[in-house]
Amino acid sequence: MSDGPAKIKSYAFALKVVNTVREIQKEQKEFVLSKQLLRAVTSIGANVAEAGAGQSKRDFVAKMAIASKEARESFYWLRLLRDSKILEQNLAQELIADVEELIRILTSIVKTAQNKLERQQPGATKH
Repeated sequence: MSDGPAKIKSYAFALKVVNTVREIQKEQKEFVLSKQLLRAVTSIGANVAEAGAGQSKRDFVAKMAIASKEARESFYWLRLLRDSKILEQNLAQELIADVEELIRILTSIVKTAQNKLERQQPGATKH
C-alpha cells in the first residue's frame, strides 16, 4: 500500500492527538480518558500501516476494519472529553471533524475491498 489518504491522514491525526494529550496531561493532570483516546488514535494508524503489509486481501480488510473501529472509538473519547469540558470546544470540534473524515475514508476502503473479495470468490453471495 502506498502512502494513500488513510495512511497520511491517520498519521497526521495521531500526531495532533499526541500533542493534545500531552497538553491535557500537563495542564489538567487528566490521565485516564486522555490515555484511552491516545490508545485508540494511535491504533488507527498502526492498523492502516499493518494492512499495507497484509499477507492476503482478507488480512488487509481485517486490519482496515480494525482501524475503522478504532476511529469510531476515538470519536467516542473525543466527544466525552469535549462534553466533560476537559478538551476545549474548538479544538474538540477540529479533532472530531478529522476523525469523522478518517471514518468515512476507512469505511469506504473496507466496503470496496470487501466487495472485491466477494466478486473474486466463485459462488459468493452478497449480504
